[in-house]
Amino acid sequence: MSVSRIAAPAVPRWSAAVPKRLRPTAPIAADALLVGDPGRALMLAQELLGEPRMSNHARGLWGYTGLTPAGRELTIQATGMGGPSASIVLIDLAELGLRRAVRVGTCVAVDSAHGTGALLEISEAWAAADAIRPDPELSRRLRGELGPGAARAAIASVDHLPLGPATLPSAVGAADLQTATVLARAHALGIAAAAVLIVEEAAGGERITDIELERAAKSAGRAARTVLSS
Repeated sequence: MSVSRIAAPAVPRWSAAVPKRLRPTAPIAADALLVGDPGRALMLAQELLGEPRMSNHARGLWGYTGLTPAGRELTIQATGMGGPSASIVLIDLAELGLRRAVRVGTCVAVDSAHGTGALLEISEAWAAADAIRPDPELSRRLRGELGPGAARAAIASVDHLPLGPATLPSAVGAADLQTATVLARAHALGIAAAAVLIVEEAAGGERITDIELERAAKSAGRAARTVLSS
């Protein structure tokens, strides 16, 4: 597989409001993949985009914008670690014109039915006693693209992992650090959002290898790209 070159950031030559935290050096697309890890943002940009260019490097929140095979612009943006960071990034992206987003992240399974490397299309995300649901149409299409090999699951978003003695709602199959915040903030900002998560650690403590994680992230990313390209 050929690796796409990433164009270096340049001085902006376009007119847009510059938000407080992100410092975009290229226009942000109306559609975005959101990932926590900046390294995963780079990897997915090389895998999924044609002619990707770095659209943000401020605060280590690497972002890239390029074209999908369908010819649509797509941004792949790192959101950092935890809900507060993701919320701030979403606020800035909304100011820059974001309208649809799919989170591609990782989680820890609390249900033995979900082994390492499993893809979970998120039906709802719990924070404390509240459940936040994804955009129904975006979620439906994402589920169709992921196919029968993926499971549909509820997630609990917590302040830290591993969980320790935390008590989770009985319907929850896994836990992560930011999906509930992403969905809630997106809803408040008028952004349609959905999420697919990779099981990085099984309920019994088994962990995914780096190679398996990259393979699963590419698979989830391709499904999300297809959904956001139509």
